[in-house]
Amino acid sequence: MTGMRVKLDDRDIQMLSILQREGRITKTELARRVNLSPTPCWERLQHLEKLGVIQGYGARVDWSMISHQTVVFMQAELASHQAADFRGFEQKVQDQPEVLECWALGGGIDYLLKIIAPSVDDYQRFVDRMLNAEIGLKRYYTYIVTKRVKESSAVPDDLLTELKS
Repeated sequence: MTGMRVKLDDRDIQMLSILQREGRITKTELARRVNLSPTPCWERLQHLEKLGVIQGYGARVDWSMISHQTVVFMQAELASHQAADFRGFEQKVQDQPEVLECWALGGGIDYLLKIIAPSVDDYQRFVDRMLNAEIGLKRYYTYIVTKRVKESSAVPDDLLTELKS
């Protein structure tokens, strides 16, 4: 259902707001906080999951506490801009475990990738693989992350409220 707009009411928005910050909240506590009994709350939650609004649950892990990792942002530009070229690049990116996130961009650069590797040398081996894969990677720019300043995947509550149908 990607691309489809889902209509949300105040209670759905309230549930999403809570869940994106407190993913381990019990269903009973979630129901209490949104002023519903557990069964209707559970049904709403299942509906949001089925629609794909809620894509999953997980822990945010600070990998720097466990091992050394290098985070790199890469701007990528393709040599050709045919639909098949974009599909080929995007498929190759899907197969790369080092790529945490990839966005297609409008403007001068085609893609922005967030990559994690044990070292800069490992990142360079990743780049060499991508260049040798013959997927049309014309040019790339590398930005090594020196410090994480802020990281959040939670949508601000005021923007969630604007989603109300």
